[in-house]
Amino acid sequence: MPKFLLSLIFISMTSLVWSQSSQQEKLEERKAQIQKEIRENEILLQSVSKKEKSAVTVFAIQTTKIKLKEKLINTTERQTKLLSNDMYINQVQINKLKEQLEVLKEDYSRMIVKSYKSRSEQSRAMFILSSQNFLQAYKRAQYMKQYTNYRKLQGEEIKSKTSQLIVYNDKLNVQKTAKQKLVEENEKERLSLLKEKQEQEKLVKTIKKDKIKIASEIKKKQQEARAIDKKIDQLIREAIAEANRKAAMERAMEKAKAMAKAASKVESNEELKTRAKAIVSSETAVSSSKIVLTAESKILADNFKANRGKLPWPVEKGFVSSAYGDHPDPVISSVTVHNSGVEITTDQGASARAVFGGVVSSVLVTSPVTKAVVIQHGDYFTVYQNLSSVSVSKGDKVSIKQSIGKIRTSGDSGKTVMKFIIMQNTIYNNPSSWLFNM
Repeated sequence: MPKFLLSLIFISMTSLVWSQSSQQEKLEERKAQIQKEIRENEILLQSVSKKEKSAVTVFAIQTTKIKLKEKLINTTERQTKLLSNDMYINQVQINKLKEQLEVLKEDYSRMIVKSYKSRSEQSRAMFILSSQNFLQAYKRAQYMKQYTNYRKLQGEEIKSKTSQLIVYNDKLNVQKTAKQKLVEENEKERLSLLKEKQEQEKLVKTIKKDKIKIASEIKKKQQEARAIDKKIDQLIREAIAEANRKAAMERAMEKAKAMAKAASKVESNEELKTRAKAIVSSETAVSSSKIVLTAESKILADNFKANRGKLPWPVEKGFVSSAYGDHPDPVISSVTVHNSGVEITTDQGASARAVFGGVVSSVLVTSPVTKAVVIQHGDYFTVYQNLSSVSVSKGDKVSIKQSIGKIRTSGDSGKTVMKFIIMQNTIYNNPSSWLFNM
């Protein structure tokens, strides 16, 4: 039983170490991604600063940078904690090996002393010859052989345990160095974060002077955003109604054919269409808020839904600069901002790409310099706004990660931002719960 318990403890500890190692790798990947986003953000901030843009723009970029640095510090802290746990497990193993070695060495020492006292060949021979019979002599000879083998095995075990102890000590030393490095990294990032916040406080003072003007600008942008959302909502409702009319007409045509067949009539295609239209007009009004899925579109919708949390980003690289929903404006907290999707800041010249296969439902001109593309995936719709040019047309089939147009870079702010929306029928969804690792 004790051996079983020891084995169980060893397996549990090994599994824990493996699990922590896997978590460390994931955290390291996440940290690398955050560091990459911070670098991209810094390049963007430098670019904007050189162009001497407004304090509001710099503030918005700096806010994103501060959030990324906070994420980085949190990730590094989790890494440090995992490393500490791993170090504790290794220290337990070292203590256990030391205890085992001490017991083995004491036992081995006693055996050596005993062997030394009875080392002469005469003593061994007398031990065997003094046996009362042949069977006892044989058993004594076997015992001496086993005793020699046991002593040899103990020596090998001592050597093996000593090697293991060296490995664990080396591993622990490496982990101590790694932990110290993580602690130093975190301290450096904390100081950098403090500096960023101090700079931001200076910007806030500058912004407060123009508070009324900035609030007016925010209100104007919100009105523009709501107007675009209204256009997109209308387009989607029209797409839903069109899809439902088409599906209703297909069903009515099948019904008209069945009626003609039952009446043993041979009707032309035009006659069947006329009959089908009459059937459609007698049915309930076509819905513009919910698609009646066909067998094919249901498969597409189910596949889209099955990929929730795993969809690729609608840009190759970038970061979320404005989250979904209602939240205080990052510049003036007293002003509430509504966002029907997420805004993603990316590099100048970047392309928008489809997050899933589907059909282009519509291409909308949202302003003299911007366009939007709506892609249908069964009863789901994805919307890509603030495009300077579009490379698809209505009715085109698109595949996952296919480029659908170029994202516009603002001449005022120098930022390249795309707004991305996900809807099921006419209901808005939070894109961050759909996109991978958002």
